[in-house]
Amino acid sequence: MPEIDWRAPWFEAVAARGQAALAGRDWRHALSVQASAAALVSEQGQALRFVAQEALPVATAYEVFIAATGSVPTRPNLHDFFNALIWLTYPRGKAALNARQAGAIALDGVQATRGATRDAATLFDENAVLFACSDPSLGAALRAFDWHTLFVGRRADWGLACEVQPFGHALLEKLVAPYKSVTAHAWIVDVPPDYFLWHPAQRRTWLDARIAPALASAPLTTRDFAPLPVLGVPGWWPANEDPAFYRDTSVFRAGRRQKK
Repeated sequence: MPEIDWRAPWFEAVAARGQAALAGRDWRHALSVQASAAALVSEQGQALRFVAQEALPVATAYEVFIAATGSVPTRPNLHDFFNALIWLTYPRGKAALNARQAGAIALDGVQATRGATRDAATLFDENAVLFACSDPSLGAALRAFDWHTLFVGRRADWGLACEVQPFGHALLEKLVAPYKSVTAHAWIVDVPPDYFLWHPAQRRTWLDARIAPALASAPLTTRDFAPLPVLGVPGWWPANEDPAFYRDTSVFRAGRRQKK
């Protein structure tokens, strides 16, 4: 494992669990103990635990194995470490995504191309952030690539009317060594104004319950996401205190022109 700066704001949701797990000799076992203590289960009600990659039977799809057994094949690397931490943070959302993937495989088999729904589910699993907002105009600014409004003009509304919560484990892996162009796929979640008065753990529990039904059965396409350069989030990177930070059009790109 490389050194991880757990003080970084994007690790807030997973820092305590991650540090506790790494303090022991076997972080897979430590995270399995945490999952057991929280009574976490797969969509089929199987107790969640993190097992060695070798536990996955030959010719059995990863997603199908997790759904049926609750056992998540986990390699001893950073990518799978963050995957386990997201399972612990958003257990209902992860279980819903897993069940969606497993159901698609059961229906269509493992194919060379995943199809639109599985592509969107994979994108969510790997690289999503939840953009929680109580003001629809902020979500509209994000979708319109209106970076100046979102990050400069409405900067004071961050933490009061909108926030970002990371979900994708590959995204967290990239943020161990952050760079300006790291871009997430934002999933906009409408929240009540009182949401921003809640404790952060309560917010994530609420988000988990909110997104799970959609991930389980609602239509999913890659067009449901909005690109979000995460180092632009106010408070996440010192350089973005300067409005000039957002003038880098190689990162904060203009939106695609709509066809007439």
